[in-house]
Amino acid sequence: MANRSDNIVAEEARAIEVGEETGATGGRRRDTWATHTGFILACVGSAVGMANIWLFPYRVAQLGGAAFLIPYLIFVALLGFTGVIGEMSFGRAMGTGPMGAFGKAMEMRGVRNGDRIGKIIGLVPTLGSLALAIGYAVVLGWACHYLFSALTGELMAQTDTGAFFGAMASDFGNVTFHLLGLAVTFGIMILGVSRGIEKANRVLMPTFFVLFVIIAIRVAMLPGAEAGYMYLLVPRWEALLNPTTWVYALGQAFFSLSLAGCGTLVYGSYLKKDVDVVDAAKNVAIFDTIAGLVAACVVVPAVFAFGLDVSSGPPLLFITLAQVFQEMPFGGIFAIILFVAVVFAAITSLMNLFEAPVEALQGQLGLSRVVSVGIVAVAAVAVGLFIENGSAVSDWMDVISIYVIPVGAFLAAVMFFWVCPAGFAKQQAELGRAKPLGKWFNFMTRYVFVGITAVVIVLGIFYGGIG
Repeated sequence: MANRSDNIVAEEARAIEVGEETGATGGRRRDTWATHTGFILACVGSAVGMANIWLFPYRVAQLGGAAFLIPYLIFVALLGFTGVIGEMSFGRAMGTGPMGAFGKAMEMRGVRNGDRIGKIIGLVPTLGSLALAIGYAVVLGWACHYLFSALTGELMAQTDTGAFFGAMASDFGNVTFHLLGLAVTFGIMILGVSRGIEKANRVLMPTFFVLFVIIAIRVAMLPGAEAGYMYLLVPRWEALLNPTTWVYALGQAFFSLSLAGCGTLVYGSYLKKDVDVVDAAKNVAIFDTIAGLVAACVVVPAVFAFGLDVSSGPPLLFITLAQVFQEMPFGGIFAIILFVAVVFAAITSLMNLFEAPVEALQGQLGLSRVVSVGIVAVAAVAVGLFIENGSAVSDWMDVISIYVIPVGAFLAAVMFFWVCPAGFAKQQAELGRAKPLGKWFNFMTRYVFVGITAVVIVLGIFYGGIG
């Protein structure tokens, strides 16, 4: 029986590879990543975003300082070596995004009308990615506005940064910069995967890290910054006895690694067979964590140095840090550096979110890249302009992140680890590796990871969001 099962898996894999030779669009060859490094940087870019810059420092400071890192790193390792590997491998195995991948998985299972049913189910992560991107684009618009204001000196001249942000985050209060952020993002995406997304990430991601290190060095020189380092780095062990610490550590790791059954899966679909996805997943987890730690070493000490509130939540970036730079010597220069980095992080994440619906239009309807990007752009503008109000976009993002994104990750996990034939997922994850994966992989992916995604759905609803 074991040999028969292995033969079935091998035959299905060969059939998928033959189908990929002409591409998912039936005639046009699919774009692929030009280099392994480019793929990793693109995945890092998708993972590194606003959550690393304001939410991670806030969580660390709020929930036990360095003690928070223990559950966080446990979950990053657990999710990275199961979920991230799984979504990359699933996309590469099927050579298409969630709609096509779910359809192929259902066909492999032998379900009647499986392709159609799978594609309908695949709409959940695809539309979830589009909806999240629409809300995220509003935040990119805010970052673009702040960068422009820092460049002109307007930001440093504000007497009330709260009022400045409030006027911007109002109904139709930031249309110009909102559209500018979208234009830059879609302009890169039109060029394609290797010539657009990959090349942009190869520049934006290294620059992001360099800029944040520069700011971290400057913050370390501020009088009073040491109190922030103490608060951030000295572990408060009692926090580990609080279940909330573990819940939010799980949420931070889950959402920061971009587990949603869409973006990482789509990026994996452009991946060549000789790439080691296990190594790629490891690098994504490492650099995503480094980004969060560097941001924490900027935000928390800077806020402490000027006696401001480290627990101010989302306004930490746009209100509290703006006040910090106003009071800091040469603050205008460092405000520019910060918001350049923030814009870069937002663009790289946004490209990943928009790529799922763009790929779906190309793969399922056979549309060109330009037309597909154009349709998604129209949808982003038509909806996004009406949720520019801070409360509206916050509610929008909460609904999508609580009820849709974890469900997408759960569906992708079930499709790859349960619907596809037994052993298929492990075989696909081992492509490009010198050493095979151990027996742990099947148990950890089929039971532990799928179970964790279900838990994230329940906890998100119970807590009103955990990431």
